[in-house]
Amino acid sequence: MNFIKRALLSMKARKGRTILQLFIFTIVCVLILSGFTIQSAANKASELARQELGGDVTLSVDREKQMEAQQKESSSSANSSTTGRRMFESTPVSVAAAKKLAELDHVSGYNLYSNTQALASGFEPIASSSDTSQSDDSSTSSTTEQQGPGGDSSDSNRPQMVQADLSVSGVLDSATATKFKAGTDKLTSGKAITASDVGKNVVMIEKTLAEENDLKVGDKIKIQSSDEATTVELTIKGIYESTDSGSDAAANFSFLNPYNTIYVPYTVANTIKGSDSKDTVDSAIYFMDDAANISAFETAAKKVTAVDWDTFKLDANDATYQQMIGPINNVAAFSKNVVYIVSIAGALILGLLVMMQIRERKYEMGVLLAIGEKRSKLVGQFLVEILVVAILSFGIAAVSSHYVAQVVGNQLLTQQNATASESTSSTSNQRGPGGNGGGPGGGGPGFGSSLTANTAEIKSLDIQVSLEDMLKMGGIGVGIAFISVLLPSILVLRMNPKTILTKQE
Repeated sequence: MNFIKRALLSMKARKGRTILQLFIFTIVCVLILSGFTIQSAANKASELARQELGGDVTLSVDREKQMEAQQKESSSSANSSTTGRRMFESTPVSVAAAKKLAELDHVSGYNLYSNTQALASGFEPIASSSDTSQSDDSSTSSTTEQQGPGGDSSDSNRPQMVQADLSVSGVLDSATATKFKAGTDKLTSGKAITASDVGKNVVMIEKTLAEENDLKVGDKIKIQSSDEATTVELTIKGIYESTDSGSDAAANFSFLNPYNTIYVPYTVANTIKGSDSKDTVDSAIYFMDDAANISAFETAAKKVTAVDWDTFKLDANDATYQQMIGPINNVAAFSKNVVYIVSIAGALILGLLVMMQIRERKYEMGVLLAIGEKRSKLVGQFLVEILVVAILSFGIAAVSSHYVAQVVGNQLLTQQNATASESTSSTSNQRGPGGNGGGPGGGGPGFGSSLTANTAEIKSLDIQVSLEDMLKMGGIGVGIAFISVLLPSILVLRMNPKTILTKQE
């Protein structure tokens, strides 16, 4: 009798065992296929997020090297009594050097930042509740105005009072400024500041500040440097609205109040700072076309001799991308482990069932071998039986795994998002108030943590069962079928027919 026909008749005669094998094999195939589809969906989501978000690389002064150099210089001083303390020094970035990096490959755009503080002239800033700089004491005001912000005083113990009441955020393009990208600031009327405004005296002011002073697009305002030596008249080009809650320090200093932040071309900020700041910026930020190209950009940038790499450094600001894909990668890793575990467990369980079945059919095999049936055909019969079960399981898995993977994948992603949110919240709490590191105006690249917090997380995966995933599942399923049959068969078929029949008797 043909061994394939014998296999079909055997399956029919042993319906209970066949159904049990079908049930187990189907669960194994569904889990394996679900694991593959979840991995594929996670990889696609990660790729889309990477292409959509890209990555940011910031060029700024290397503060650590600066402090180390000061410490080394101080330690090598011949006269220990004249050893000075380390100080924070502002080292601007040359605009020409910053533009050189913007010409490199993988840069989809860039922005320049120059932040400072100023005094409102002819209009009133939004007052902070505990701002001591807005003192009515004219003598105190006069003294501090002569000193300037942070200036020297004959009495070193006298507290220095900050006179600035506006935070000036100088940018190349306000639309790509950090707070606007994060959605904290939104343009409500007028136009944004662009590269074409460089060299022009234009400004964007906050909606609350505009309403309190009855200002609108097209009006002119004046601002002064903290020492009142420089006055600049600006035309209001746009009005934006801020949802930034600010830091606790904003209650004491008006210039830290988010409503008192004004956006200007970086050239205007440099004018307020003074002639030494001409053609320089505090930092430059470069937007990558793909987060995967950050390393390539950094390597190419280090070859640009226009930048003094002993003074400046590049920081990869891909926290947004990492936060978004972190949960996705965890889900993909989990599903990959599921495939491994289920494959091994499925092979062991099915192998055990087949072994028990073969041991119960020793007499049948002994008779067939005694009448001249080849051992290979006996093994073939067992393989046909398990492969028929496997094919049925493949069909059921192809239909049902999409729904299983969708539910399981989204549930895992939800849990991972919750874990990531808790971690981000804990990190923010450890930083404390104002821990985002942003400079005055908050528009600089140091505002990365807030940007990360405002990033929309990926809440669901687009699960699709592809032909590639089906082929992978089929390959593993066939492999499990062969392993579960061959190993038990070898143990039995190595015996001769006489021994099998004798033991059976």
